[in-house]
Amino acid sequence: MAIRGLIFDFDGLIVDSEGPDHQSWQECFAEHGCELPAGLWADLIGRAVGVVDLYALMEEQLGRPLDRAAVRAARRRRYLELMAAQPVLPGVEAYLRAARGLGLRRGVASSGTREWVVGNLERLGLHAHFECVRCREDVTHAKPEPELYLAALDALELRPHEAIAFEDSPNGVLAAKRAGLYCVAVPNPLTADMPLDHADLRLPSLAHLPLPDLLRRIEVE
Repeated sequence: MAIRGLIFDFDGLIVDSEGPDHQSWQECFAEHGCELPAGLWADLIGRAVGVVDLYALMEEQLGRPLDRAAVRAARRRRYLELMAAQPVLPGVEAYLRAARGLGLRRGVASSGTREWVVGNLERLGLHAHFECVRCREDVTHAKPEPELYLAALDALELRPHEAIAFEDSPNGVLAAKRAGLYCVAVPNPLTADMPLDHADLRLPSLAHLPLPDLLRRIEVE
């Protein structure tokens, strides 16, 4: 299998934004005397924001309406405060440097908004590494549907068997496999216990296996 490109998820794979997101929502629910169901959150990871109305869930538990604008603003402030302390996850920058040195195409396929993904890539000093960024505005259906990966493949002029996808969540892995890519699962603390066995390979982090070693491993499969 000749690999010509790499496509990365963003949230939870390049930076652990999922831990801060979950923590900020847990705190928000707790402050209002509510409980955020763990099973529900697991299903949301890797999907577009707004798939489930969490404010409606809080209102259902409370039995009364919330001042949604105020709750939303407070939760967002807390999320951004937690996010500001998050570094690029281990191995990501080394993979990007190695990919560039090897002449591999590089893209992002994320269910997040373009403003969020590009803004954070720029903040982290990573945006210049990528030749394309495809986000939820670019497709009709976000993950777990394959459209984001297909859009990234098209932009990079790659066929599915020529690219590796890097994902941290079951929904993301499913999207990559539906698009026909070889998929490496790299879970974060929030997704480590979730079912990721539909990935082709699972790594504790990208620092665990250098890119040249990964490519050699795939070539012999």
